Amino acid sequence: MTSTYDIVQKLWNLCNVLRDDGITYHEYVTELTYLLFLKMAKETETEHQIPEGYRWTDLEEKDGVEQLNFYRELQVYLGTKATGRVQTIFANASTSLRQPRNLNKLIDSIDDLDWYSARQEGLGDLYEGLLEKNASEKKSGAGQYFTPRPLIECMVNLVQPQPKELVQDPAAGTGGFLIMADRYIKKRSDDLFSLPEEVQDFQRRSAFYGMELVPDTHRLALMNNMLHGIEGDLLLGDTLSPEGTTLPKADVILTNPPFGTKQGGGMPTRDDFTYPTSNKQLAFLQHIYRGLKPGGRAAVVLPDNVLFEGNTGRQIRADLMEKCNLHTILRLPTGIFYAQGVKTNVLFFSRGLHDKKNTKEVWVHDLRTNMPQFGKRTALTPEHFSEFEAAFGTDPLGSPKSLAMRVDMGEQGRFRKFSREWIAERGDSLDISWLNDDSNDSNDELPEPTLLAQEALGELEAAMNELHAILEELGAEVEA
Repeated sequence: MTSTYDIVQKLWNLCNVLRDDGITYHEYVTELTYLLFLKMAKETETEHQIPEGYRWTDLEEKDGVEQLNFYRELQVYLGTKATGRVQTIFANASTSLRQPRNLNKLIDSIDDLDWYSARQEGLGDLYEGLLEKNASEKKSGAGQYFTPRPLIECMVNLVQPQPKELVQDPAAGTGGFLIMADRYIKKRSDDLFSLPEEVQDFQRRSAFYGMELVPDTHRLALMNNMLHGIEGDLLLGDTLSPEGTTLPKADVILTNPPFGTKQGGGMPTRDDFTYPTSNKQLAFLQHIYRGLKPGGRAAVVLPDNVLFEGNTGRQIRADLMEKCNLHTILRLPTGIFYAQGVKTNVLFFSRGLHDKKNTKEVWVHDLRTNMPQFGKRTALTPEHFSEFEAAFGTDPLGSPKSLAMRVDMGEQGRFRKFSREWIAERGDSLDISWLNDDSNDSNDELPEPTLLAQEALGELEAAMNELHAILEELGAEVEA
């Protein structure tokens, strides 16, 4: 039986054929999304959702210039005349293909795949594999929104989403967090069949929702969710604008917000943030802890500058620790997100039943110091998180009882406890490290120059944000 990996590799190799047509990696994956949607609808016998005359067979039967012209007509028709998710996937669609022979090559190659094996192993896994392949290709630029699956799996395992809970990703990317949360629940409920019928319906239609800013990425996420049987609202919009206020409060939020300042240097246009800031991660952090129901929980990937930035950054961290129990921080290894050299962390917290003094202690697990440089040569795997998951324990809320069972490993260990009072004394900075870095004494290869440059750029951007905040506090006009 042909494996999903083999099918993904065959699809990806077609990208090389299309380079002569000026097709970029990201355009190629988007192009494949349109074609795979049509083909998969036929394979899964769900073509009823596509208007007659605009289905896979109709496209396949044509040839040459007629086929390319019909493909363009099909995209416009489905994006304007179809209904539901079909219309959303094809909204504003256009093809990057200019040569009829290249379209014909794609159609023939997709047709020739082992669709029996693909159905057996899961069409969702096939598509997810294609997205992962795109993200691992540095030239595609897709790594900036594709969170490594072992990291997503770790975060979901520890947050433990449950049936009947609302799960949100306000920066959805290609939908990886929502899909992994759905998979977590299905694995523990006999693929939902052990749940009452009304709960099954809720899980499929309403449990998972979010928002994505970039239209092409939103299209990929819709396709990804659909192939995994998720029909929840995945909106195209800007979470940091008033659109973000329409997202219902969640029981669970899992996300990896985009890095950097808001485009153009302006503030988010939301008017409900207590602490306005141009730093997108700090703005997203406010959305997340304000968007949790009392008792709700979150795991969010954030860069180091969120942990130490002063002024507004300090105010937001203090507000977070008042309103929520920020019980755990995971310092992530470098090289996980190739597109950014900035260092990242996962913050785990739960919203308090009241808004005062919820954080008593913060546990920090250092998975960064003296760890390998991850990338193509050293792949990140679930095993790299096993020690952290064991130390974290089985309580997703980080209750006092469960925190009392944790073991502080001391100055030579990777897991340590820090009191809220100690953190306050150091200006509410959460950028906490204690292990000696032995990398200078090793003969390991240095990180790639691009990573070093991107890391320096990230730290410079954090410093610029701080200077902007100081100028704003002094009443000076700040140029974008």
